[in-house]
Amino acid sequence: MIQVLSALAPIIALIILGHQMRSRGWVDDAFWAPAEWATFHLFLPALLVASLARARLEGLPVGTIFAVEAGLVVVMAATAGLAARRLEQPPWSLDGPAFTSLFQCVIRPNTYVALAVGAGLWGSQGVALIAVCTAAVIPLVNLLSTLAMLHWARTDGRLGWREAVLPVITNPLILSCAVGAAINLSGLRLPPVAASILDILGGASLPLALLAIGAGIRLESLRQPAPSVWLAIAAKMVVLPLLAYGALKAAGLGGAILGACGIYAALPASPASYVTARRMGGDAALVATMLSAQTIAGAVILPLWLMVLGAG
Repeated sequence: MIQVLSALAPIIALIILGHQMRSRGWVDDAFWAPAEWATFHLFLPALLVASLARARLEGLPVGTIFAVEAGLVVVMAATAGLAARRLEQPPWSLDGPAFTSLFQCVIRPNTYVALAVGAGLWGSQGVALIAVCTAAVIPLVNLLSTLAMLHWARTDGRLGWREAVLPVITNPLILSCAVGAAINLSGLRLPPVAASILDILGGASLPLALLAIGAGIRLESLRQPAPSVWLAIAAKMVVLPLLAYGALKAAGLGGAILGACGIYAALPASPASYVTARRMGGDAALVATMLSAQTIAGAVILPLWLMVLGAG
């Protein structure tokens, strides 16, 4: 328990600090957009490349992790799609764009939080495990989210392959996982200078990412949350990790693997959900509310899941 709280306390503190920095105007609002861009396109990819390139993958059940994490995403996405018509009715009353907000917020994980938890609890092994989960999940959730936006949020009925596939194959997190894994599997080592550069860049990723998460929280939107906001919390942070726990235990996994892969399924949704909604005709305001609610709920839910997973 003490170990769990010690690992989560700095994460929560940085998120709160980020919220205070934005709400109190300690830094100009123009700071956050380039900071998020640099984190997503430069700092976090550097961390993932360095972590996967050095990770000892030989003893890890990579295939099992891929199957469990990707399979859970498919199950949740299919369940949400099948429930779309029911969710049009009260009390949910979700139209197409609003439904895509829920869809994204029940399948997209916030990798920033996962990496911070993994590093805090299991060190380099935890970062490597989270990187494996990221490689399994991020391409899939990007593709499924794009297809959902095109199906439910668009009215022109057109589905271009560029819109569906290009965002997936050009995603910096996906590319960095591929590069890191390729270096690892090749048996090569990172040159010392390159490793040092990646370490410096990667060191900036998690603090800046957590500050940006806090800056994105909008407490004012949570005064009267819609029923769908509570549904997003329950589906993403209760049902999905419960399924993950069962699947991982059934696969015979335990220890750090169970903890890291299990908590990956319990994460609040990714801020990428908001960007996708804004660019592709979704309900961006509802996404922002769901993201804020899930992030705040995570302060209570994640420690409970970590205790269930045996991380404390």
